[in-house]
Amino acid sequence: MSNLAFAFPQPLAERYQPQTISEFVGLDKPKRILEKFCSNPYPSAWLFCGPSGTGKTSMALAICKAVAGELHHIPSQSCDLATVKAVTDRCQYYPRVFETGQAGRFHFVLVDEADRMSYPAQLAFLSKLDATAFPPNTIFAFTCNSVDSLEARFLSRCRRVDFSSYGLSEGIAGLLQRVWDAETDSQEKPNFARLAKDSANNVRDALMALEVELLSVA
Repeated sequence: MSNLAFAFPQPLAERYQPQTISEFVGLDKPKRILEKFCSNPYPSAWLFCGPSGTGKTSMALAICKAVAGELHHIPSQSCDLATVKAVTDRCQYYPRVFETGQAGRFHFVLVDEADRMSYPAQLAFLSKLDATAFPPNTIFAFTCNSVDSLEARFLSRCRRVDFSSYGLSEGIAGLLQRVWDAETDSQEKPNFARLAKDSANNVRDALMALEVELLSVA
């Protein structure tokens, strides 16, 4: 009889979400860039571009944690003019003090799926990301699947980091193996390489497929 250590409704993708930059599978170049940035962070704007499921949002959250940032998360379809103004106005004040007593070092503004934000919101960010109006002690991280809908003026204000699914297969298969070993003692193991391939190297999709395999274990 297998012994499952996890309890739903928490998905495996949440349970095993990377908490530090070093925990991500693959993404060697983005990890090098962002670990160096976190060692000496500064107010700046970043654009994480790549396919869904490659870890863009999770990486942004790991950076926020590494730099002791106060998180302002603007989810997909919520990035309108009013939201941009409210968040950037908040960034004019000192970051909050955490429950641990540690003072935040930065405001960290995470905009998910920035390629879907409203056009007025994109124009509002143009002025906020300009050197003369950049909010103090603030780091912006935008994620997107494509830059086609983003203005050249907006792109010129961001440091672009590409997240590629290329070469992730081996790392995902290894992650699935580790998760399987941690969650069950069953020796009837699925083909982890096949699960990685079938997910098109999407880490989130691969972990969801592994959930199904775990639930099928007797």
